[in-house]
Amino acid sequence: MRTDTPQTVRLEEYRPSDFLIPRIALDIVLAPRETRVRATLSLEPNPAGRAGVPLVLDGDELALVSIALDGAPLPESAYEAGPDRLILREPPARPFTLAIETQVDPTGNTKLMGLYRSQGVYCTQCEAEGFRRITYFLDRPDVLSVYETRIEAARADAPVLLGNGNLVETGELAGGERHYVVWHDPHPKPSYLFALVGGALARIGSTFTTASGRAVALGVYVEPGKEERATYALDALERSMRWDERVFGREYDLDVFNIVAVSDFNMGAMENKGLNIFNDKYVLASPETATDADYGHIEAIIAHEYFHNWTGNRITCRDWFQLCLKEGLTVFRDQEFSSDERSRPVQRIGQVRALRARQFTEDAGPLAHPVRPSAYREINNFYTATVYEKGAEVIRMLKTLIGPDAFARGMDLFFERCDNTAATVEDFLACFAEASGRDLSAFALWYSQAGTPRLAVTGLYDSQAQTYRLDFAQSTPATPGQPTKAPVVVPIRLGLVDADGAPVAARCERLDAHGVFVLAEASDSLVFENVPAPPVPSVLRGFSAPVRLSLDLSDSDLLVLLRHDEDPFNRWQAGQTIATRLLVRASVSGTFCEEAAEALAGALDAFLAAEGEADPAFAAQVLAVPGETEIAQEIGENVDPDVIHRVRDRLRARIGARLAPRLAALREALETPGPYSPDARSAGRRALRNAALDYLAVADPEAARPLVVAQYEAADNMTDRFAALSVAALVTGGDERERLLASFRQRYAGEPLVLDKWFALQASIPEDGTLARIEALRGDEAFSMANPNRVRSLIGTFALANPTRFHAADGAGYRFVADAVTTLDRTNPQVAARLLTAFNTWRSMEPGRRNAAREALVGIAERPSLSPDVGDIVGRTLE
Repeated sequence: MRTDTPQTVRLEEYRPSDFLIPRIALDIVLAPRETRVRATLSLEPNPAGRAGVPLVLDGDELALVSIALDGAPLPESAYEAGPDRLILREPPARPFTLAIETQVDPTGNTKLMGLYRSQGVYCTQCEAEGFRRITYFLDRPDVLSVYETRIEAARADAPVLLGNGNLVETGELAGGERHYVVWHDPHPKPSYLFALVGGALARIGSTFTTASGRAVALGVYVEPGKEERATYALDALERSMRWDERVFGREYDLDVFNIVAVSDFNMGAMENKGLNIFNDKYVLASPETATDADYGHIEAIIAHEYFHNWTGNRITCRDWFQLCLKEGLTVFRDQEFSSDERSRPVQRIGQVRALRARQFTEDAGPLAHPVRPSAYREINNFYTATVYEKGAEVIRMLKTLIGPDAFARGMDLFFERCDNTAATVEDFLACFAEASGRDLSAFALWYSQAGTPRLAVTGLYDSQAQTYRLDFAQSTPATPGQPTKAPVVVPIRLGLVDADGAPVAARCERLDAHGVFVLAEASDSLVFENVPAPPVPSVLRGFSAPVRLSLDLSDSDLLVLLRHDEDPFNRWQAGQTIATRLLVRASVSGTFCEEAAEALAGALDAFLAAEGEADPAFAAQVLAVPGETEIAQEIGENVDPDVIHRVRDRLRARIGARLAPRLAALREALETPGPYSPDARSAGRRALRNAALDYLAVADPEAARPLVVAQYEAADNMTDRFAALSVAALVTGGDERERLLASFRQRYAGEPLVLDKWFALQASIPEDGTLARIEALRGDEAFSMANPNRVRSLIGTFALANPTRFHAADGAGYRFVADAVTTLDRTNPQVAARLLTAFNTWRSMEPGRRNAAREALVGIAERPSLSPDVGDIVGRTLE
């Protein structure tokens, strides 16, 4: 087993591997408890490495069966074998082969890393360091190998056998009771992209013809009987492939592309070359079992994993410090795909909501780290919102900074220059510097400096000169290990509107053709000429940089932007800013400003009257007030989540009461006849209709109960049924809530993914009895601590999406989650560590909660034999 106190790995200490493995041949004989793995490694000294040193191969809980060098068994004196490494003391100074046999237990592998079984299906998860749980290897991303994999199994146990690459051979053994396949992947890849699957699976498929005319066999494998639920995933795959050809010029490069859905998976999905393995919640969908949001997630994640074929697989990362190079870039690509497939403004709002809720919170706490960390103790803990979402924002800023044409040239150069290599952030940025002719050395600070920059903007109008000046100042708060911050390059897209909302045609020489100003210093100013009257500035359009913006605008100025700004994102942001100001003031001072609430409600009423039916998806976003987590971020210290919850509910009730006639009319107008469709337009109509139901219920729970029950019982799709159930659970409550929850449980008794929604909904109820409810739900026969989806739905939702109960003043929420973490740590450290990140905001709480959270964290830290995953998170959280 790996040491419980792992050494710190540092970027500055990187050195190339001393050996290369150009080829590996695997012969894997699957069995539930005793799977045999024979690996034949073709090794050679690396000219860039050290000469005359031992060969040290990585392992994790491995048992060596045999070892041979160039076909001859090795004496025990020639090597040292342990669970976590295999050392060949004096390897040849020439190319040689090393044949290694190990034996692993897939059924007993509860960590779900390496080779394991999920509901009887053999599958793998090797990123980041799971391949070493299958065989001894140089398990690092800069060692690229061509893989040939033979897989053998009892036909009754695993009639379907899948691997990376192309299928090159099949055969029967033992009179047909056993069979084997051979898969060959011609593209060199790191070990973390290895995959195999074996089991009783059903397939749906199609043939995709690439732009150059090659036929690619597409397959989606699922539990038998659920084939129809995979049709949307297959359609999303085809659309993703065509989009990548059209937008980035990237064709698929193998004869087959397979997706497999499994029930037990630590992550969302994995981009293994030619064989993507997915958490089944991101593949399976039907109108009766999946919401509009589920369909959107399936589309985005199918695209994300497919796009990795080029940004992650063909070009991988040199070391795990470069994780953002594949993940941030690929998130950017999947976000662009979703924006093209759906509403770009609505998608952008959703991206920013998620960024603020997850990544801004991460940046503000003890787990803050740069997009490219400089050190880590456990790499599994750096699959974070900073690497993914902020990494994507850095790519988007780069495109804004150099312009779309230079960005396209830079991407083409990156694909050409770095194909089949393990690249670095420096390699990536060099391509864009060359393509644009710009020095990007200052921009690169976004990769190495942690924290969310704060951008303060003030305006001054000179009526005599008819000029308008905008003053900009940036600063970044200290983060762990980085007490002093330097200014970063901030591309700011902006414009001016007049008091009636019309664009102001002012002249400013420092704006580029796309209306972008680049702030590269701690402070700077812009002067606009030919401005006939005081304007209203629209700053950070499209959220052109991941910063916290402070803008000296009055609520009346913001209402102008809400009504008239040509930038949809800033229209939405104007309403959010008004609501945030009101909620923060009320939470801190205890005084709720009815006048401000009425003004906001009136503006929303006017907005809905003018535009509600025209763009219902956007209208639903405009109606949604900032979340409790975002308000807590704005307050920053001595946070009382109960107060935030109360004032937020009060504002929602005020809006609902003012808008009630309008919302009731919209519910009637937006009812969608005909069969369910997950298309963006239909989903938008349902989103606004269900938002209207929520507001009506908040404003008058008693009057809304019949509407809630009627929608629940009449719904012909999961979106509408679950929306009604959510309102009953979170707003109207009472005996009707319990009846509907029981009805839902009975209706979907055989649907684990649907019951995840049921678990999650109850875990998010902001009431005193929720913890007792959760304890009871842990005894439900559908719940299992061994399944990551069940744990995330019940315990994860409580910890991460129910701030009033997790941060309960008596500390019960902290103790409950701490107990769950220590229990899980014994079987699945990755899931335990991710659950523990809920404590990231503990220092921002008021003193009583802060002390209770610290006590719970110290209790975890003092436990003996913590995994490296949990030990790392609790250690950094307490630092």
